[in-house]
Amino acid sequence: MLDPAIGAVLVGCYALLLVGAARHKLRDLGQFGEIFAGYGVLPVLHRWRLSWLVPAFELLAAMGMLLPVSRRAAAAAAAALLLGYASAIFFNLRAGRHLVTCGCGGPDERRPIAAWMVWRNLLLAVGLGITLLPWDTRPLEWTDALTFACGVTTIALLYSCAERLLGELSRRQDDEIRGAS
Repeated sequence: MLDPAIGAVLVGCYALLLVGAARHKLRDLGQFGEIFAGYGVLPVLHRWRLSWLVPAFELLAAMGMLLPVSRRAAAAAAAALLLGYASAIFFNLRAGRHLVTCGCGGPDERRPIAAWMVWRNLLLAVGLGITLLPWDTRPLEWTDALTFACGVTTIALLYSCAERLLGELSRRQDDEIRGAS
């Protein structure tokens, strides 16, 4: 059984992640359409028209995870989305398309895809699986609010730091490869 305070921390973190991802995409939907098209996952005619569905799906999953009645379905949908991202990155890397922009940091950041992004999305999907476990029904106390606030803040900061560090490592490796050419 999953403790409800820990479950709330996980759900809060994933909802924050999904809302942030959707916000990045919606900030410049046209540019996200270009990034989306760069992955080559849909026929050319449908890429531009369907790119808005990705941030809409992220927002719906985030909102759905916050409601106990829809949490399981929303978490499963978010995990499927993350697995889809991992697959798209993997197949582009496998095809030698290393300069496809990931779209992870929003329209202002042109970070190329990297293998660590596949692993990140797989681990995030597994983490979402934890929220699918049955939750204990114990009543929440005031200390649980503190657990929630500190837990979400800490995990969000650690995630942000890891993203920056891994992104910088990828950039340096790409610069070294280009310099060697």
